[in-house]
Amino acid sequence: MSKNQTINIITLGCAKNLVDSEVMLRQLQAAGFNTSHEDAANADVVIINTCGFINDAKEESVNTILHWAKARKSGDIDKLLVMGCLSQRYKDDLFKEIPEVDAFFGVNDVNAILQSLNATYREALLGERVITTPSHYAYLKISEGCDRNCSFCAIPGIRGKNISRTIESLVTETEFLAEKGVKELILIAQDLTYYGLDLYNKRMLPALLEELVKVSGIEWIRLHYAYPAGFPLELLDVMNKHSKICNYIDIPLQHINSRILKSMHRGIDEEGTRKLVQTIREKVPGIAIRTSFIVGYPGETAKEFAELRDFIRESEFERLGVFTYSHEENTPASQLDDNVRPAAKARRAEELMLIQQDISAARNKSFEGKSVQVIIDKKEDGKWIGRTQFDSPEVDNEVVITDNSGTLAPGSIVNVSITSSDIYDIIAVYPEN
Repeated sequence: MSKNQTINIITLGCAKNLVDSEVMLRQLQAAGFNTSHEDAANADVVIINTCGFINDAKEESVNTILHWAKARKSGDIDKLLVMGCLSQRYKDDLFKEIPEVDAFFGVNDVNAILQSLNATYREALLGERVITTPSHYAYLKISEGCDRNCSFCAIPGIRGKNISRTIESLVTETEFLAEKGVKELILIAQDLTYYGLDLYNKRMLPALLEELVKVSGIEWIRLHYAYPAGFPLELLDVMNKHSKICNYIDIPLQHINSRILKSMHRGIDEEGTRKLVQTIREKVPGIAIRTSFIVGYPGETAKEFAELRDFIRESEFERLGVFTYSHEENTPASQLDDNVRPAAKARRAEELMLIQQDISAARNKSFEGKSVQVIIDKKEDGKWIGRTQFDSPEVDNEVVITDNSGTLAPGSIVNVSITSSDIYDIIAVYPEN
């Protein structure tokens, strides 16, 4: 390939995929290629980083591949490569069905992709990435894969066993990100709280955080995808100790009924779940808990769903997502009878989200008249859009700010006055009244 050609990467799916794309972009740049992300208008080569987690994500990935396969066939692009979870999971089938794709690669095939482009992987670039998010926040993937065996999840079969990165490598990457202007660091993994067991024979997330808070320039550290079973309670003490660590944790609970949790292979029951939520709230006062639940799991009865509904109403989680169950091949749950009708699944999901809307509206209203610290993300329709420490980008609430000073900019961390609110947003002015 000519190094004058432009390579565009299209990223689908989760933030972990995004980090993989950012690493690939840095390697391609170092090899001398022109690169872009999500901007294929003038690309010579397109690389699609796919998601294969759930049906909707798989469908989006296939449709994206088909779109660019048509462009490859018509000569609008010179080469089409596909990588990521869908490609890892269905490589042979995809190759048969979409021959216009030049090559399919899996989830950890950076070196092979570079070789296909006549480029060489550079070990010296470890920890370096091209930041594709707004420059003031970035994701830090602390491990790859997962050792869990949740009955509904295909990820361990796609990405393999948990492989933790060393604390030293993560500190180095964080220093690189800070030098690039990153102020908010969002830690991600398939199972954040498992971190370190394979390398250090103990859960090391608290120790990792003790090192990351020392990195100059990083102002907020946010935790995503903590697993409830085996949750390291010392993590809560570290969160309380350091103001840089946001009072926020993403901990998917998936259900509350003990029978369903056992069938899901979650390693925790109703009593343990309730006790964990209570402990988190007691040890980190004012924390915002983001969680997610699955409705319509095989065999979920109306009574078991009612238990989940009541638990959500009682717990008043600050942030919540709901997924309707769907069979994923080669998972333990796929052997069960998917006997909850699609319409019932949809109704249950809607019922939970209506409850959550009331909880979210009440929580937002409680901020009215108060001063709240926010990080500014962007300007939209003459207003600045920001987030509190209780909100992660893309998935959580936003703060809509009128700037009376003319000094705000993306990445600013300021105190604003909350004037009003609705279900998902709060309205504010800067500077404070």
